Amino acid sequence: MSEQTDRTGVAGDTPPAPEAHGHDGHYWYHGDKAALTRRLKRIEGQIRGIERMVEGDEYCIDILTQISASTKGLQAVALNLLEGHLAHCVAEAQTSGDPTAAQAKVKEASDAVARLLRT
Repeated sequence: MSEQTDRTGVAGDTPPAPEAHGHDGHYWYHGDKAALTRRLKRIEGQIRGIERMVEGDEYCIDILTQISASTKGLQAVALNLLEGHLAHCVAEAQTSGDPTAAQAKVKEASDAVARLLRT
């Protein structure tokens, strides 16, 4: 694979270096990792269910309904991560006294919003 992928596995910007982690070596969501993982596992189960529906020749509208539910679940996870990024990563960069770092974090957030809107 020639393109580099970001933390979400989507081709695009290069992920930040390890020093971009929080003060304790973890990102802000570390404390909510269990809840985040549960939500993602639930979405994974929905996706597997969609696959079974296709394999079982289920009615197309029923499959589309499940796809919509899975998409909404991913969007909720994405919004949660974006809110946290703004509240923690961007805010910390803004107060760091380094205008270049602050501008980079704002650009990173803007690019993430643009990617989310394209989906």
